[in-house]
Amino acid sequence: MASPPPAAAARAPRRRGSLAPYGFLGPAALLFTLFFALPIGFAVYLSLRAVKVKGLGLGSHARTEVWAGLSNYTSALADPELLSGSGRVLLYGALLVPTMLGAALFFALLLDVPRVRFGAFSRLVIFLPYAVPGIVASTLWGFLYLPQVSPGYYLLTQAGMSGPDLLHGSGLYLAMANIAVWGGTGFNMIVIYTSLRAIPVELYEAARLDGCSELKIALRVKIPLVAPSLVLTFFFSMIATLQVFAEPMTLKPLTNSMSSTWSPLMKVYRDAFVQGNVYSAAATSVVIAAATLLLSFGFLKLVNKRANGGS
Repeated sequence: MASPPPAAAARAPRRRGSLAPYGFLGPAALLFTLFFALPIGFAVYLSLRAVKVKGLGLGSHARTEVWAGLSNYTSALADPELLSGSGRVLLYGALLVPTMLGAALFFALLLDVPRVRFGAFSRLVIFLPYAVPGIVASTLWGFLYLPQVSPGYYLLTQAGMSGPDLLHGSGLYLAMANIAVWGGTGFNMIVIYTSLRAIPVELYEAARLDGCSELKIALRVKIPLVAPSLVLTFFFSMIATLQVFAEPMTLKPLTNSMSSTWSPLMKVYRDAFVQGNVYSAAATSVVIAAATLLLSFGFLKLVNKRANGGS
């Protein structure tokens, strides 16, 4: 039997090598399609549909699914509950994001000081709250906010003082922001601290030779060089804020001041699982996703424009 020509023998391994990347990408692409792309497509499909009720709505064929076009989107954008929830979330984010990122930057700078003691233990202690699930953290803090069971309120009462009301009115914003700051500061601190550790030590030594103190080094060397990490953490924090759900949903049974539509995602949950209107909930979800995408894209475009000198 004649052996294949050398050119054909050389093409066979090359062909197998060209298919290898697709083999590695295949599982990730499959998971992305099944758990991300298909649910989004199905949500868009549901948002364009509605239920038509015949007569009293009784019987097997009394309720039929029909094409609704953009009517669900029109209703969602004109819904005052969605607009009010969006305003509350923006106020919550204005309180949360600067506080959380400021604390994360402060801890990262402290841990990056030369000859810091117990650095590894401190990093672990600051990061550990991030490992606590959001629902568990909200439940724990929720009971600490209840005057009847909170040890903090008990100590204040014994001292003849009254504690703040964190489950009513504007105190709710402080209560939820505190939960998010407690849980998210550690993650952002690790991101910023990792960026600090990547800065060449020679820059610090040159700054010290010029007479800079540790405070001046932090302000004039470290913070400007970790600006990309600050942008990244701000970007992720902004997205998480727009999608806040666990904290208000967990605190809702503990207070009468929080409605079932306090945040946009809570409204989606109510429409879909309480009122059974999955079509309206799907449209609202798509609107929230589109708004998040537009805000994220606008923020990144602004950052890139400033990084390129406004060109």
